[in-house]
Amino acid sequence: MNPVDVRIRNGLPIGPALPAVLGADLAGTVEAIGEGVTELMPGDQVYGCAGGVKGLGGTFAEYVAADARLLAPKPKTLSMGEAAALPLVSITAWNCMARADVCAADHILVHGGCGGVGHIAIQLAKARGARVAATVSSTEKAALARELGADDTILYPCESVEDYVQRLTAGQGFDVVVDTVGGSSLDHSLRAAAPLGRVVATAARSTHDLSPMHAKALSLHVVFMLIPMLSGIGREEHGRILRQLATLVEDGKVRPLIDPERFPLDRLPDAFRRLESGQALGKVVVEVTGHFDA
Repeated sequence: MNPVDVRIRNGLPIGPALPAVLGADLAGTVEAIGEGVTELMPGDQVYGCAGGVKGLGGTFAEYVAADARLLAPKPKTLSMGEAAALPLVSITAWNCMARADVCAADHILVHGGCGGVGHIAIQLAKARGARVAATVSSTEKAALARELGADDTILYPCESVEDYVQRLTAGQGFDVVVDTVGGSSLDHSLRAAAPLGRVVATAARSTHDLSPMHAKALSLHVVFMLIPMLSGIGREEHGRILRQLATLVEDGKVRPLIDPERFPLDRLPDAFRRLESGQALGKVVVEVTGHFDA
């Protein structure tokens, strides 16, 4: 499950026509292929972000007709449930790294380091050799962010932007700031970035004063990974990213965080409530009977 599933259910106007099946991410087994599909075969285990928006059937179901371009072979080292947690957040985080052109010389700040996109962004940045700091809301999440590879953590309720910029960068600011939270966090991102820095936002449906951005000649990149699904353009890129991601997973460089509470398909409303509560630690995964651990 992803927060966008909740927003679509609550009326975000990018959802499928009613009556609708929701759900964007999936992992499962190919039952049949359509004409022209050559890279996948019946019996293949796959994962992807392939539904739940206009024109695409949702994935909270036993079967879904999916565009093969949006799928890739499931990482061999992951269960179905683990693989299902990866596509949307990983493609988003991958796009963040690409748009900011992250490299080993960069010092990166990730806002929301234990969130869906944030926990993958930490791992992808480390895979590129960067130094990574992450904001978190608790000491428990700070420990988890460090396990994922964060070099430094920031308890954002307890430390001001100016204080952690001084502590971690000697007041210079971060080369790249990845904001997965939005709202006031995007304002904090502009303040935390170094002159000529790059800011990447995944939640920018809000109004902001861009004066700090102008004063430091920052670049701002907005990532919205659903565009290929909504437009039909560039869907092959999603499959390509997922294939490369699978290699990183199998090499031990990326792993998903999974909330420990289990939700079979017939408890889908409870899964929504768990996600909306903000209490989940990791991705909330819906189990189609018999497939979660496969």
